Amino acid sequence: MTIMKRGLLSAAVALAMAGTAFSGPALAAGKLTLSSSQDPGSWDPVDTFLVAWAAVSTNIFDGLTYRGPDMELVPGLAESWEELDEGKRIRFTLRQNVAFHNGEPFNAEAVKYTFDRLLGEEGAKGPQRSNYIAIESVEVIDEYTVDMKLTTPDPVLLTKLAGYGAMIVPPKYIEEKGEDFFNLNPVGTGAFKFVSYEPKVGIKLEANADYWGGAPKLSELEYRFITEPATAVAELQAGRVDIVIPPIIPIGMIPVIEADDNLEIVSVPGPTVDALRFNTRDGITADPRVRKAIIMAVDRKTIVESILAGQGAEIATFQSALSFGHDPELAPLPYDPEAAKALLAEAGVAAGSPLQIDIRGNDATMNEVAQVVASFLQMVGLNATIQPYETNVLLNDIIPQGKTGAMFQQKWGGWTFDYDNTAYSMYHSGEKWNPYETDETLDEMLESQRPLTDRAERERILKEIGAYIADRALELPLYNSNAIYGVSKRVQNFVAAPDNRLKLTDVTVE
Repeated sequence: MTIMKRGLLSAAVALAMAGTAFSGPALAAGKLTLSSSQDPGSWDPVDTFLVAWAAVSTNIFDGLTYRGPDMELVPGLAESWEELDEGKRIRFTLRQNVAFHNGEPFNAEAVKYTFDRLLGEEGAKGPQRSNYIAIESVEVIDEYTVDMKLTTPDPVLLTKLAGYGAMIVPPKYIEEKGEDFFNLNPVGTGAFKFVSYEPKVGIKLEANADYWGGAPKLSELEYRFITEPATAVAELQAGRVDIVIPPIIPIGMIPVIEADDNLEIVSVPGPTVDALRFNTRDGITADPRVRKAIIMAVDRKTIVESILAGQGAEIATFQSALSFGHDPELAPLPYDPEAAKALLAEAGVAAGSPLQIDIRGNDATMNEVAQVVASFLQMVGLNATIQPYETNVLLNDIIPQGKTGAMFQQKWGGWTFDYDNTAYSMYHSGEKWNPYETDETLDEMLESQRPLTDRAERERILKEIGAYIADRALELPLYNSNAIYGVSKRVQNFVAAPDNRLKLTDVTVE
C-alpha cells in the first residue's frame, strides 16, 4: 500500500535548527546511496534553479534560514532576525563558532560576500539573482550581525533565504581557488562535506562531525545520477540504491516497488506542477483561440486518474493548491472537444495541421502523458508529434533561446510555495523561462504585488494574475503531482520532503 505522509521535522533537527550549536561530534556510521535523475552540472548556489541540485546541496550548504519538510521556517545560520524601518531593513544575528568545511570561519563578512556575489557579476550569469533583487545591500554591523537593506519590502524573502542562491559560501576559498574550481568542488557549512564529483556519474559526501546542528548519524552519502527510470528502480531492487528521489519513478512502476518486501513507496503532496506551455510567438499557437481549443481538447481529469493513478491533482493555473496565491474558485477550462473544434475552425486552422510537443526524454510519466495529449489533439484535427530532449538541453538551450515547438513541457517545483516565485519567472518579460511573451499589463501586475506587506492584498493580486494568465491561455495546465520516493526498508528515520530538499542528518541505515 502506498504510504502517504506529511513531512515533519524530527525533534532533533528542529532543536538543532532553533537552538544552540552542537557541543561535540558523534561517531557516524553507514553509507546511504541515493539515485537522482539529473546532474546539475555546477554546485555553485548562484548557478542553478534545479531541484536536483537542492536534493544534494541541502546537505552541503546552509542558509540564514531553514525550511524543513514541515514547511515551517526556523533559524539556520542566523540565530534570529528582526524587521526594521517598516520592513525595508532586516537585522540578522548570526550563529557563532561555525566553520566552513575548509576551516574558514563563518561570520558577517561571509554573509556580505555571499550576497555581493549573488547580486553582482557572478550572480548575473545565473538564474537566481532575480529572486533577490529586493536586496539593495548587506552591511556588516559587527562580526556576527548584519543588516540587509531592501529597496522594497519582500514578503517572501525570508523563505528565499532558506534555499538556492542564498546559500552562504566561503569568501577566501572562492577567491583563492576561483569560480570554476568552486563549481566542481563545493564548500559550505552543512552536515556533509564534499569528497568527489564525477560529471554525469555522481557525487560523494562525508559526514561533517563538527556540524553546528549536530553530527550526522551517517558517515557517507553517495548520489548517483541515473537518468533512466527503469535503471533507477532496478538498482533500488538490487540494493545498490537506498532511495530513489522524485520525479523519476513512473506511476506504472509503483506496484513493482510495493510488491518487494524490502522496499516501500513514500508519497507526499508537493509543490511540483506540470504544464505544456505554448509558443505564443510562432505558428498556430500564437492565436489564443487555438491555445484555448487545445486546452479544451485534452481531458486532464482522465490523465490524472488513469496515468497518474491518483498520485496528483488537476490544476487550473501553474501552481499547486499549497501555493500562496492559489485560487480554489478558478476552474480550469472544461474538456469540450466540440467547442475545441469550433474554435479551431474560427481561427482558420486546417485539419491535420502539425504541432510539435517538446518534453524531457527521461520523464517516463510525461512521455506517456504527451502520447495521450497527442491522441486527444488528433481527435480535434491536429497532428501532434512528440520531440524528446535530454533534460539539460531542453532547459538550458531549447526553452531559454525560444527554439521550442508549438508546446513544451515545463515542470516547476515552486519551492517557496508562493505563486510569485513561479509567475514572475514564467511570465515577466525578459525572464529565462519566458522566451516568447512581452506583456506590459502582466509585468505591472507581477511587479505591483512584490513590495506589498498586506498579505490579503497581495493574495488578491496573485489570484488576479492567475486568472489573467488562464484567460490568455499561456499554457495547458496539467497536474500537480505527488513527490514519490522509492525507499529501502533498511533506511530509518527518513522524512520525505515535498520539495525534494532532503536533509539527511538524522537518517540511519540498518
